[in-house]
Amino acid sequence: MRPAVVMADPAANPIALECAGGVAVLRIDRPRALNSLDPATLDTLGATLDEIDADDTVRAVVITGAGERAFSAGADIAAMAAMGPADGHAYARLGHAVFSRLDDLRVPAIAAVNGVALGGGLELALACDLIVAGERARLGLPEITLGLIPGFGGTQRLVRRCGLARARELVYLGSMVGAAEALRLGIVDRVVPDDRLADEAAALARELALRAPVALRQAKRATRAAVETDLASGLRYEVEAFATVFATDDRSEGLRAFLEKRPPRWTGR
Repeated sequence: MRPAVVMADPAANPIALECAGGVAVLRIDRPRALNSLDPATLDTLGATLDEIDADDTVRAVVITGAGERAFSAGADIAAMAAMGPADGHAYARLGHAVFSRLDDLRVPAIAAVNGVALGGGLELALACDLIVAGERARLGLPEITLGLIPGFGGTQRLVRRCGLARARELVYLGSMVGAAEALRLGIVDRVVPDDRLADEAAALARELALRAPVALRQAKRATRAAVETDLASGLRYEVEAFATVFATDDRSEGLRAFLEKRPPRWTGR
């Protein structure tokens, strides 16, 4: 199946953001364009991620798409058709910069995949810490069918998710998989009924928001080191991360709360 060419609504704000109870919900809000990621949307997404990272009250993020048809159909094909080689290079650099910004957030990000997550849409989900998909979700990297390859990090992050052989099959063929198969392959972490997707992703984010902020941030960095460094380097990083959290007020509070049999009161210090 070739990705559809979709047209944007230039008057719409492409990103919607809501924050409550320590959880930020970021929604790609271009349903007429199947939430595709043109340069303007990527720029706004990057600015919104900066806003989230600067807000100390945010403890977890949910990213999803507006409407029921798409999490994101990926890069804007109509926009790419008008690009020359230099424009395409800049577009890929922009996508990498924004998705690396997402990967580097101090708080965990959850992708709530509704509908299709294709090309850049799947790459967006792969830059999140956890992926929850609705039962009817379809995921894939179909760029090869357009004479392209994934350009927003998909060739790297998909391999880290499901292994080289399966990632190559998906990239080489440009085929899509359903939510159940994506779960089996390790591309997504949970599959839930479509009508429960928003609630389940929000509940997971609220659960993460209850964890000690510094410890969660160090856990995110340490597990990332596991796939980016050799074992010895990763183990050294873990020791330093452990020392960092051991020096926090939250570590003292967590141990004291356990001994006193009460919920901890985290301060993030």
